[in-house]
Amino acid sequence: MITRAEYEAARARAAALVAQAGIVARPDELEAIEVADLGLGELVHTGLQILTLVNTPNIGVKVLVLFPHQTFPEHRHPSVGNYPGKEETFRCQWGELYYYSVGEPAPEPKASPPAHRRHTYTVWHETILRPGDQVTSPPNTPHWFQAGPHGAVVWSFSSRATDAEDVFTDPDLRRRTIIAD
Repeated sequence: MITRAEYEAARARAAALVAQAGIVARPDELEAIEVADLGLGELVHTGLQILTLVNTPNIGVKVLVLFPHQTFPEHRHPSVGNYPGKEETFRCQWGELYYYSVGEPAPEPKASPPAHRRHTYTVWHETILRPGDQVTSPPNTPHWFQAGPHGAVVWSFSSRATDAEDVFTDPDLRRRTIIAD
């Protein structure tokens, strides 16, 4: 849970980073930036700011904004009915993103998730994304990411977004943000 002031400050900060990254967005789009604190109230460490540009039954286009060292925890996009789950490509626009998924673990990973939740991170194959770099996450595959020291602005191109169905490795996380007024 976060306060209304924290929520609004995160949206304003995310909008500023979107502009700094050279992405043009309309005022109504910036006003709709979602702040995902995952129910922890630890937004400085864990969470994500999301600018949704397209979300149809077939495709999703979003801009993900992470503040310096902010982590979006390990999760997967499961199948829902006949839908095999969301496939997602991350393309770095600005900053640096440390992306982790299944595969050979990095011997010295650049990212460091919050110490009190580290036990919920199980995949450590590292891909470092800088502007122009991209990686694709197949459906139902565990992955997580963390911004570098200056933050990150990352494009997300996906099949149908089913974010409400995301399954987090950490059972304490909730996808829906609750704002305390």
